[in-house]
This record gives sequence, structure tokens and C-alpha cells, in this order.
Amino acid sequence: MSQNTIPDGSAQPSDAVHSGPPVTVNRYGPLQRLNHWITATSLILLALSGLALFTPALFFLTGLFGGGQNTRLLHPWIGVVLFVSFFIFFFQLWRANLPERTDVVWVKRIGDVVAGHEERLPELGKYNAGQKFIFWGMTGLILVLIASGILIWDQYFGEATPIDVRRVAVLVHSIAAVLIICIFILHVYAAFWTRGTLSAMTRGTVTGGWAWRHHRKWLRQLVGRRRIDPAK
Repeated sequence: MSQNTIPDGSAQPSDAVHSGPPVTVNRYGPLQRLNHWITATSLILLALSGLALFTPALFFLTGLFGGGQNTRLLHPWIGVVLFVSFFIFFFQLWRANLPERTDVVWVKRIGDVVAGHEERLPELGKYNAGQKFIFWGMTGLILVLIASGILIWDQYFGEATPIDVRRVAVLVHSIAAVLIICIFILHVYAAFWTRGTLSAMTRGTVTGGWAWRHHRKWLRQLVGRRRIDPAK
């Protein structure tokens, strides 16, 4: 695949350029944004309730959920909400997150990324290699969390799961939880670090300048497909 090739699906049906002034670009539709915030909220609640159940030092966090019993009851159900909401998002965006050769170049030039020298980077589609790493990392870890979580869900599967399997599942669940918290922190940091990113998940749009600087191939794709709304 050449660097100028844009993978099918890197632009979603709701993506479009508005000629302005000022020029803005639709990045996420209303339902995508709602689903994103449901996913983020679920992950935060799971992290708090999971840490509360993980160690007595953080048991005080159960007060946020109405006590220990309520925390044990709510934690797995919040996990189900996370699983469903994330994979609704997944099936909308997985094509745009497929690896490309430009991702290898982006990783090799990570020093320029950190330094803000984006003129030295290849033109990117809707997502860069870092965003794709977060996407696929979240995908794998959520699958591990839901599978191991089911095995240790006492209310429904406690009697059906052998004790040795439960012990391994608890260990795997704990490791996966720590890793996904780290990835989530990285995701939040990157959102604040790249100025203008948050507007994509609050207003659904980014500026034309932002799209040109950070995801030029994606912008070219939208223009090439004539997804341009005239100025009002």
C-alpha cells in the first residue's frame, strides 16, 4: 500500500467539510459523541469501583456507589455497559483504524511528533498510529476484561467456575484493568496535549486548519469525495 493510499472506511458517512467562514470539518456525529461519553463514563466508574474492590486501602471509594454491597453489584453491570457501548463505537470506526505504512513512519518519527514538527510527518488519515494503538489496545483489553469478569461474576457464574479458573481469571482481570487505566490516562493526556482535539468530542467538529495540520490525508479524502457543504 502506498503512502498516498487512503484505506476504505477512513471517512465515515457523517464526515464532511463546511466551507464556512470559518472552515470546519465534521469529525463525529451526535450519536458517536454520545456513545463515546457513555464509554468514557463507564470506564471511569469501573476504575473507581474496581480499585475499591481491589485493595482495602481504597475501599472508601465504595462510598461513591452506596457501600460495598452496591459496588459489588454495580461493577459487573457497568462492565456490560462499557462492553456494549465500546463495541458500537468499534464497528463504526475499525476500518479507519487499520494499520498503514505511514503509521510505521509516524512511529519512527515520534520525536518530531512530541516536538510538534508535524511538517516532517507523512500525511495522515483520520487517525494516527498513536490513536490506533489506543483503539486496538482498548479493544483487546475490554475483551479480556469482559471474558475474565464473567468467570468471576459470583451472582451468575460463581458455581459454574472452578476455583483454579477463578484465581487465574482474577489475576488476568486485575492486570488488564491496570493496563486499560494506563491507556485511558494516555488517551486523555493526548486529547489535552493536541490543542483542538476535545472539540471533536464536544461539538463534533474541528477547524479546517486543525484537520489540515494533523490529518491532511483524511481532509483530502473528504474534499476528493466532494463532501463539502457550501457556506450558509
